[in-house]
Amino acid sequence: MSNGVLKMKIYFHRDFLEHYAHDPAAEPGRLEPALAVIERLYPIHEPRSATEEEILRVHTARHWRNISEDNLLYNTALLSAGASLEAADTAAYGKHAFALCRPPGHHASADSCWGFCYFNNIAIAVSHLLDHRKINSALIVDFDLHFGDGTANIFRGNEAVTFWHSRESSRLHYLENLKRDLREVKTDLVAVSAGFDRGINDWGGMLTVEDYRTIGSLLGNFSRERCEGRLFAVLEGGYNAAALAKNIEAFLQGLQCSKS
Repeated sequence: MSNGVLKMKIYFHRDFLEHYAHDPAAEPGRLEPALAVIERLYPIHEPRSATEEEILRVHTARHWRNISEDNLLYNTALLSAGASLEAADTAAYGKHAFALCRPPGHHASADSCWGFCYFNNIAIAVSHLLDHRKINSALIVDFDLHFGDGTANIFRGNEAVTFWHSRESSRLHYLENLKRDLREVKTDLVAVSAGFDRGINDWGGMLTVEDYRTIGSLLGNFSRERCEGRLFAVLEGGYNAAALAKNIEAFLQGLQCSKS
């Protein structure tokens, strides 16, 4: 690996392995293969739970109360948001970080949610950094198969946040679009909604393992060249457990490798 390697901090809690809901994101066995790979490569840091105040930064009190009615789901969702917050704080100091967490979050709007999401992890984390003036602007790159409508809704009209998602159906055009659009952005930090369900062996049937390595490389290089290495990523979709492990590994390796 090149001299451009940055130390990667991984945030994971054993409670993420619990069967907290009846949906594909909570399916037993979904994270174990990815965890087995990551544990061999990186140190694992156990995150704290998000506080009520941190959740209410982007969600309404009614939405918070609705989710809190199911204790297991609520506690796991608080940990997922907490892992994202810790990853964001790490990134604010110029280190890459990844939250291997669930439930995902990008379909959660301020007062509603769907698509296996409950609290919007990426929005909570980015809002935390902005409100505490750790950054003045953020680029959110959502490469999940599905549009992160909750994230877009929460940050609609907020000039401090740029949101990127592509519905491109050609893998080559998809990568070219990302490369082109990154040239136009100025930002203090990159926040990644890392959904792997666009993968060739997942629901989207499009991106290869090497494509995820390329995405990681593009974003990692961008963060080093344009915002002093400030980047964190949060797991969203990805439902073929074996493919998810390979794709996450490739993405993280891409993040760490400088271009030649």
